[in-house]
Amino acid sequence: MRTQLMVLDRDPHVTGLAGRPVRVLWRSHQGRVRSWVPQLFARYRDGTGLLADCPSHPEAGGDRALKAAEAVSEACEEIGWTYRRLFPLDDVPAANLKWLAGYRHPRNAGRPGLTPAVLEAFARPRPLIEGAEAAGDPIEVLPAVFHALWHEYLETDLETDLERPLHERVLVGPRGWSGPSRTGGAG
Repeated sequence: MRTQLMVLDRDPHVTGLAGRPVRVLWRSHQGRVRSWVPQLFARYRDGTGLLADCPSHPEAGGDRALKAAEAVSEACEEIGWTYRRLFPLDDVPAANLKWLAGYRHPRNAGRPGLTPAVLEAFARPRPLIEGAEAAGDPIEVLPAVFHALWHEYLETDLETDLERPLHERVLVGPRGWSGPSRTGGAG
């Protein structure tokens, strides 16, 4: 669930998050009152919402969880929200996301003028360390690069390269960049 919170926190369309926000009540086909408390709520910029559960695997919670998912999904549909079961990310993308989340705070943008220098250094895609060195002392610059990656001012492929963690040779480029191999490294 923590990783899914990070995924939602990083989404620029999400304006608010809450844990265990509501209890949904409904009657089963046999007339019995049932209830379920979804684990997460996300409010989107357009006013819509997402109720979600974060099971550890598709069968988690058994038949009760699947029936609840169906009932909660129907209730959400009636009010213009969405319900989803958000399954865990693979280990490497989760580790990459957790690493970048550590740099989400504005203090990691660095001194005034550093963010524009970082963005300029990655105006064309290049390996992470090369861009950091081009912007200045990597000890000072790397937190600003990671901050920019968290906020998607810069991009790299954190989700489809399931084999390799974020590393010094990963290609980083400007927002909107999509090259033929964003996960490869130069050299």
